[in-house]
Formats: sequence, structure tokens, C-alpha cells
Amino acid sequence: MGLRSEAEADLGAILEDSTRGFGWPITLTDPAGNTAPLTGFSNDISQLIDPDTGQAVSGRLASIALRISSITATALVGLPRNIASKSSKPWLVQFNDINLNAFTFKVSESDPDRAIGMLTCLLELYEGP
Repeated sequence: MGLRSEAEADLGAILEDSTRGFGWPITLTDPAGNTAPLTGFSNDISQLIDPDTGQAVSGRLASIALRISSITATALVGLPRNIASKSSKPWLVQFNDINLNAFTFKVSESDPDRAIGMLTCLLELYEGP
């Protein structure tokens, strides 16, 4: 096994192990309505750094990190990405916070790292139909 293959396997242990790793239940829904339960890393924080001033400001930054091989093993059509058209359905992401409050987000940015096999998505709160 090469170093990249070993790193991708380690990524699975880090992102998908809910006992000793960062694993957290995350549900993805593609624009066609296909849904897949996955395990990965989720983040939802309220303090951001203003790039113009360098000062901390109140805001909301949510993101997920998932293993690409786990996404492609599902019935989802492609990898999550931003759907810019308001008339098209977006990729949706659902997860609970640490207090089990459920939130639904849409993908606003998708950054696949194909060297290690990880997809990171920036999210924005979804208040659609």
C-alpha cells in the first residue's frame, strides 16, 4: 500500500470513527432528491475573522468534511457542489449540533482534495421549501 492509500485509510479512521475519532452523523441530499446517511466531521461556529480588519466578528460558519470514497459508494449523483441557480434545487446537508438540535444547510462551496480523498464543503443555512 502506498503512502497516499494509507493516508486515505487513516482519513477514514479520523472522519468516520464516532467512538475515538471525529465521526458525526451527516445526511446528504442531492438535487435529484437522493439521500445518503454518512459519517464525517461537521463544524458550526459563530465567531469569524473579518478579512479587512483582522478583528473577530459575530457570524456563522458551518462546514463538513467527508471521505470522497464514502460519498461515491452511495446512490448520490456526483459530489456535492454549489448550485448557483435559485430555480434549481441545491445540495442539502443535515446534521445535529452537540445538543441534538437539527439544522439543514445548503452547499455554498465545495473543495475536493483528491490527493487524500476528502471533500470539504462550506455551508449556509437553508430556509427553503
